[in-house]
Amino acid sequence: MAEQKIFAGPRIRRVRLAKGLTQTAMAEGLGISPSYLNLIERNQRPLTVQLLLKLSSVYGVEPEELQGEAGGTVTALREVFADPLLVGELPGDQELIEVADSAPNAAAAMVKLFRAYKEQAERLSDLSEMLAREGRATSLISARLPVDEVRETFERRPNYFQSIEEEAEAFVQLLDPGDDLFGALKEWLKREYGIVVRTLPVATMPNWRRRYDRHSQRLFISERLSPFDQLREVAMEACLIRMQVAIAAELKALKLSSDEARRLARFELARYAAHALMMPYQPFLSAAQRARYDIDVLRSRFGVSFEQAANRLTTLQRKGASGVPFFMQEVDNAGNRFRRAGAEGFPHGRFGGGCPKLAVHAAFAQPGQVLVEVVEMPDGGKFLTIARTLEGPQGAFNERPRRTAILIGCEIEHCDEIVYAAALPFASPPTPIGPACRLCERVGCLARAEPPVTRPLGLDEMVTGLSAFDFQ
Repeated sequence: MAEQKIFAGPRIRRVRLAKGLTQTAMAEGLGISPSYLNLIERNQRPLTVQLLLKLSSVYGVEPEELQGEAGGTVTALREVFADPLLVGELPGDQELIEVADSAPNAAAAMVKLFRAYKEQAERLSDLSEMLAREGRATSLISARLPVDEVRETFERRPNYFQSIEEEAEAFVQLLDPGDDLFGALKEWLKREYGIVVRTLPVATMPNWRRRYDRHSQRLFISERLSPFDQLREVAMEACLIRMQVAIAAELKALKLSSDEARRLARFELARYAAHALMMPYQPFLSAAQRARYDIDVLRSRFGVSFEQAANRLTTLQRKGASGVPFFMQEVDNAGNRFRRAGAEGFPHGRFGGGCPKLAVHAAFAQPGQVLVEVVEMPDGGKFLTIARTLEGPQGAFNERPRRTAILIGCEIEHCDEIVYAAALPFASPPTPIGPACRLCERVGCLARAEPPVTRPLGLDEMVTGLSAFDFQ
């Protein structure tokens, strides 16, 4: 039978030291030379099956103890070194494996320290947000990934870019698309730049939504996408070509700190430009006002998706020709928020958007249904919210694609202008929500997921409240 080779030097060393043995003493018990044991402990020689049996019979060491992998610790260390402060420090996982094998207690302590640091950073962020809501600016700065910087930049500014809107209107006039914008864009790309648009099957393009091949002058679009998303991808490519000066100017004005952040922001600006091209400002605003902001009517009239029409509603803030100041956020069914925007910036302080009681989370149980409700913040501020699930890229039979839902809202004083107000139950009280569990002090909330950072926990053994976390 062939021997199975196992490298477990650090574990052998720990066993030897735990038993108080020198290398010479352990080598004598195993019937090998001290120099050979030294090579084994330095992972320069493998453990054979015979040596495993000797360790078991002489020192009572079970083979499983030596064959076990420190996979859990390595995974945790990988999370540590993925932090923006440490990313790029290690070229690969080999050093993590060596640390987990040779110094497991030190590795566990490092993981514990990192998690405490992350918890403290989250608390500081929550406190900073709370102070900002009260008008007291802070200088708390934490390490951010480029994607976080881009998201925060877009969330904190109005979702309106004047120069891109003007370029989009001029582009529409040039194209004169009639009822076929998709065909007009394909014809323009072919005529002006020799770019041919092709839709490819999943097997040919399994990992991309859109791919432009500069050598063959072909723009490939995945058949996974709906016709609305295929149109947006072609429009984005056309806008990146036609509006590159306007997009570059808006990108520069964002004052981002890295090339990667600027690349991500350029993609978001191209997405904005595509929406402006698909739903020209003045016709869309007029249609929205006549339809009382009925998103399904708008999506049908402009040949776009629910998400695209809802997103466009947040951009109607041209001076002298503005619509209802909507804001929106998109989440997945795990509660991850990955897109937030608003006509005046996403209202973090007045709305938050992190409450688990928002209808956007309940929408996953009723796919395709529009859920309308009025919500009330602890300070008495009220908002009308509309939530609905979205249709993403089509997955194959054996795939489980991410499903998302969108919430679009506005302050309650605009209620009379919006068709969805008619769906509100008569005399129904608003749903009490908070900005986020860590910043919310509502007592007895059945949906609470975390304790507030502003209150000490209540540790009375004689009293248990309705919430998962009692506080004073």
